[in-house]
Amino acid sequence: MIGSPLIDRRAFIRSAGLAFLASLAPRGAFALSQADAVYASGLKRPDGSFAIGLVSEAGALIDEISLPGRIHGLCHSPVNGLSVAFARRPGTFAVVFDSEKRVQPRIISAPEGRHYFGHGAFSPDGRLFYASENDFDANAGVIGLYDCIAGFERVGEVPAHGIGTHDITVTPDGLLVIANGGIETHPDFGRTKLNLDHMEPSLVLADARTGTLIEKHILPAELSRLSTRHLDIAADGKVWFACQYEGPRTDRPPLVGHFAKGQALSFVHLPDATTDRLGNYVGAIAVNKREGLVGIASPKNGLWAVLDGRDGRLLSETVLPDAAGIAASPNSFAVSSYRGDFLGQTAAVAWDQHIVRL
Repeated sequence: MIGSPLIDRRAFIRSAGLAFLASLAPRGAFALSQADAVYASGLKRPDGSFAIGLVSEAGALIDEISLPGRIHGLCHSPVNGLSVAFARRPGTFAVVFDSEKRVQPRIISAPEGRHYFGHGAFSPDGRLFYASENDFDANAGVIGLYDCIAGFERVGEVPAHGIGTHDITVTPDGLLVIANGGIETHPDFGRTKLNLDHMEPSLVLADARTGTLIEKHILPAELSRLSTRHLDIAADGKVWFACQYEGPRTDRPPLVGHFAKGQALSFVHLPDATTDRLGNYVGAIAVNKREGLVGIASPKNGLWAVLDGRDGRLLSETVLPDAAGIAASPNSFAVSSYRGDFLGQTAAVAWDQHIVRL
């Protein structure tokens, strides 16, 4: 996930223009007129096909972009106005799209010997795009570099300094933040986890231009089965991360933490009952920069929760079966579910795991 300024409905309509509004079906145009925020998420239609849904925070569908398969994560650049959605691991396609329909969606593909891990990020100036990829024969995570100006041509790669690379983001001053989940996979074995007895989770800061390692935080031995998965950055520069535990169900590991450049990892210790309700699994995390809040969601037992961004204190938790994506809303968080729920509204689709606010 990447931190980006949030735009209100009027700004979105003004930037999208009359051509975009005219292209919408009446239902979509009405939904946009009523929306305080606009989001994008993957979805599965009732007929089994997949799409990207442009959706209001009330869960009203504004528009859809058909897809060749299921996606996972999405990211957006407020500078160039483009977004990218990634195929679910071990997928090899990503879709570049413009929610304002100024350009047609573009499919990009992972090179031979690589597959996407499901996440990416834009450079602060919108000129480069970074994708987390698996060099599966070498069992090494890499960050693919794509030139947005040259039609998203892949122009190189840099090391991720770990394995099982998942979510990535970029700080405003150009540092790559990388969550290496530590789990070995290979497309010959689908989504099978091949090294649960010797996982290597880590969190990395690297130079976004050269890939040079700046800091690597390896989780302590007692937490070696705690896969570091998803990221977001707070207004003060603190990196929040969320984890999924691959150890015994009876354990209660810390599932959320934070760090910053030059600082050690700090874990948030949630109440045991909350950890149990999360099922030792946080599937998505988001920071509401304006309100100083951190939101987490888990589909395991169906729960989303809000933490204080200053100290990680639990502020609230809400039961939502199959809770999936989470993103900042004007006052709190927008949350989706695999069952089609989006902040109290239910659509005849299954939302996928992540949401991005446009």
